[in-house]
Amino acid sequence: MTGVQVIAVLSTFIPFAGMASPQASNSCASCHPAQAKTQSATGMAHALELVEACEILKTHPVLVFQEAAFHFQITRQGDKSIYTVTDGKRTFRAPLRWAFGLGSAGQTYVYEINGDLFESRVSFYSSPGGLDFTMGDEKIKPQNVEEAAGRPMFDREARQCFGCHSTASVARETLRLDSMIPGLQCFRCHSDSERHALALTSGDLKGAEVRKLTKMSTEQTSDFCGQCHRTWQQVSLSGTLGVNNVRFQPYRLTNSKCYDGADRRIGCVACHDPHQEVVHQVSWYDSKCTACHAAAAHPAAQVCKVSKKDCVTCHMPRIDLPGAHKKFTDHQIRIVRNSDPYPN
Repeated sequence: MTGVQVIAVLSTFIPFAGMASPQASNSCASCHPAQAKTQSATGMAHALELVEACEILKTHPVLVFQEAAFHFQITRQGDKSIYTVTDGKRTFRAPLRWAFGLGSAGQTYVYEINGDLFESRVSFYSSPGGLDFTMGDEKIKPQNVEEAAGRPMFDREARQCFGCHSTASVARETLRLDSMIPGLQCFRCHSDSERHALALTSGDLKGAEVRKLTKMSTEQTSDFCGQCHRTWQQVSLSGTLGVNNVRFQPYRLTNSKCYDGADRRIGCVACHDPHQEVVHQVSWYDSKCTACHAAAAHPAAQVCKVSKKDCVTCHMPRIDLPGAHKKFTDHQIRIVRNSDPYPN
């Protein structure tokens, strides 16, 4: 663009060792083929992608967005996606490095300048199929193109984001992008799987014993899944009120009147198998509900007088989260009345 000053230089991409073929996950698959086969197709397995492998950016080679004086554009060039922000006088330009989120709701990008990480101020949303503000960033009032382009990710936030969207990216409270594997692999949740595999190889059956996650109580499971999906304590302490907390399933579930921290029938894995993609057919969950809410199943559980079909459509309503371009299933199980406010 003639007369426009370019103020950021494209940084050199350095490939990360071990990303293409994580040996640990392959080792797990040799003994657990069924779980490994389905888990690799889940959204969690693709919670983070390298930009060169990102299907959304491949199939949307040019994305544009305008906000006040700032023009945003993401352009595909070979296996790179170049992020450009200009106000017509000055231009910021950098290659995007990582894509966070599979895109069922949205996908946010992270770029790097001189070793510092930044979250893109715009994200891709499947509906309407283009760019809009990254949630929360619409409140930013940028004074220049650098501030308009993105928000700096400081150490703690970067560890949390990469730690929940990838595997082996955090070690001893330190962000280790050189060892990171995109997405959630087996040993992200099964932290003792490497020791387990090595012990089995050497015939050490006692040393191969692992923590059985299926034996955890509902409360323990909520805290375990809540490492990334947010625990009740985290959300309560953060003061995240209103519909903004609808995304935090363990918190919402704990607020349910029927929640029992010792009853596995109300835990995360009672309805969701982390090795398989989330089931979207509402009728599939009916048997989960009637496991308690049936005539003789649980003395304290009320039986719905309206219907025993498609339970979640009434008792776990989908809530429109402003800025997300998506409705999220509210995991606070309850009798919902149209006049009732959103329960915090």
